Amino acid sequence: MDRFKQLIAASILVIATFLGCENVILGSDEESNPEHIFEMFWNDFNEHYALFEVKEINWNNLHSHYRPQVTPETTDEELWDIVTEMLLPLDDEHVKLRSTDNQHVFSAGEFKNLHALDEFSIQLIAENYVEALYQTEDYFSFGKLYDHNIGYIHLIAMMGENPLVVYDVFKALGNVDAIIVDIRNNIGGNDEYAHGFAGGFSDGEHFIYTVETKNGPGYSDFDTPKKHFTQPFKADNFSKPVVLLTDEFTVSGGEIFTLNMKAFDHVTHIGDTTAGAHSDVGPARFLPNGWTYEYSIQRYLMPDGKSLEGIGIAPDIKLQNTKKDIENGQDKVLEYAITYLEEQMNH
Repeated sequence: MDRFKQLIAASILVIATFLGCENVILGSDEESNPEHIFEMFWNDFNEHYALFEVKEINWNNLHSHYRPQVTPETTDEELWDIVTEMLLPLDDEHVKLRSTDNQHVFSAGEFKNLHALDEFSIQLIAENYVEALYQTEDYFSFGKLYDHNIGYIHLIAMMGENPLVVYDVFKALGNVDAIIVDIRNNIGGNDEYAHGFAGGFSDGEHFIYTVETKNGPGYSDFDTPKKHFTQPFKADNFSKPVVLLTDEFTVSGGEIFTLNMKAFDHVTHIGDTTAGAHSDVGPARFLPNGWTYEYSIQRYLMPDGKSLEGIGIAPDIKLQNTKKDIENGQDKVLEYAITYLEEQMNH
């Protein structure tokens, strides 16, 4: 496992630990027979999962299909297969199920975007494209591209002590003519960090999305919508041309960062469509057999009222590497971004 993938694994563990700081134990005194566990699990989703309407999922139909498959004799292994198959139609990165002691971990949206891990390599970029890739205490690195007066920033997660460190990066890069902000393989993190880091590129306040949080058992029970805006322009913001790179493994907080950046006139979004998993998750839930799980508790709506959950944020210019490109030592998406910026700067 290379250093980048080790960092992904470590970051996921950090996020999981953060999200699990509050735990909800369901039926701790209840019988742990498979029929009861299935009903507890299905009912908890039925009352608290936020995206049935957005995703047009008939949860009752899924109950009718899968409940008869569970009997008093159903083993844990069989129950796992039944439950995870029932969750697949949700197509939601934030729906996760973990068996006892995390021996098995399931994500309802993980299969569609795993290919993106093979289509990007920060090690390749460090070796072939950047003069020196400086690591930071936060979850990002930066440097300056060979033979171009273009800065490069890669964020693996939206996590850190202070997003205003972006201004220190600008100073360290010096008087570059453009910056490539690369959030391919970004595993998400903290929305506020995403807003703050993107704020360094802001050209003004823009309404970018609304958040509603589930607050009742009905599918349409949500609290008062809260509007979110990009941060205002500051004199020391970077206002020269910027390219934002994403892929299908750009998820959650990385997508919030994307929504911020796409609002700015000097930013061009290149790469692949993002994962389509925006909602925050609730506290970890526990079942009597030792399984834990979590799910989306919010819906993020674009200014036009539409949701991009399960759809993702489309780029201005769609382009992706292949696994073979990376194995051959070439990042064609990054190379296209460089050429695009050079053309922009020469006009």
